[in-house]
Amino acid sequence: MGADGSPTQLTDDEFDGFVNGNDVALIDFWAPWCGPCKQMEPILDELAEERDDIAIGKINTDDNPQTPQKFGVMSIPTLLLMVDGEVVDQMVGALPKEDIVERLDKNT
Repeated sequence: MGADGSPTQLTDDEFDGFVNGNDVALIDFWAPWCGPCKQMEPILDELAEERDDIAIGKINTDDNPQTPQKFGVMSIPTLLLMVDGEVVDQMVGALPKEDIVERLDKNT
């Protein structure tokens, strides 16, 4: 989480350290031109404020193409839920906050 309680902006180089440095991480793959990604932004900001048990990171797929390729991200927004460095859930598209929370609670 960023110093202001918002999701942490990540680069390809920072990704592994962030994921491995947190027991549970939710990663948002996004791009500035993506409308549904913009819809997800306030939801992820709320989750970052509310859930101190989950580290939330964002990776701009335009600026950081290696990580999305590594995980086979074909559409954005895509959220990867990672526990102990392993992907346990993948959510594609703009989802309501309730759906995301339900899947977080089921997998953590």
